[in-house]
Amino acid sequence: MPNFASVEICYTSTILPRLLASFLTRDRTISDQGCMTQFFFFACCAGTECYLLATMSYDRYLAICHPLLYASLMNLKLCLQLAAGSWLAGLLMSTIVTGLFSKLQFCGPNAIDHFFCDFAPLLELACSDTTVLRLVTFIICFLDVVFPFVFTWVSYICIIAAILRIPATMGRQKAFSTCSSHLIVVTVFYGTLIVVDMIPRTASRRQLNTVLSFFYTILTPMANPLLYSLRNRQVKGDLGNALRKTVACIESSY
Repeated sequence: MPNFASVEICYTSTILPRLLASFLTRDRTISDQGCMTQFFFFACCAGTECYLLATMSYDRYLAICHPLLYASLMNLKLCLQLAAGSWLAGLLMSTIVTGLFSKLQFCGPNAIDHFFCDFAPLLELACSDTTVLRLVTFIICFLDVVFPFVFTWVSYICIIAAILRIPATMGRQKAFSTCSSHLIVVTVFYGTLIVVDMIPRTASRRQLNTVLSFFYTILTPMANPLLYSLRNRQVKGDLGNALRKTVACIESSY
């Protein structure tokens, strides 16, 4: 969880400050170096999050499907190795793509039709050959997005199958509550990410693309702490008390 929270903080810190500065100062310009830096950190966070989500799904698979072996299998050493591997994978793949991007020549108006320096909008401005970059990016996307995505959903298929075999209703509810928050995060993240990458950036669909990009880069990281904290009984109790007080205040005002 600390690593996942760090990725979410990096997400918003990479995009949101520059976005807010553009709104406040009306200055929407960004230097070439600043744009490449923003893209580097964004790609690094995106790649790291894909592997961290897969790691978290494996953790829940062991906890639900192999509870007796969980403590011995998911030890501190393995946790550190999985977390470090996720960060290194995201850093390596981001470095390769950003390095290839920096070698391209950009021409035209140099105006990005997006609210941050993303892959597709930058690629539209390139006037040199992008064949090598597209091929390398395709391979990296398979390793960095498709493979963790398939691994995550295979883990959850096994988890759901194991939960449905639990005879007691309370046991099934407890098992579902253990992984429900993470399943929501995975669905929202990969759902918006896949739609953004799969929808062609035509003139009529660019606005939808921008909205979905804003959803998974800004809104989702801000909502994730709330989703995970709802598993905490104290948070649930405090939230319920706050809602009851709000309803009581509304009713008393009438």
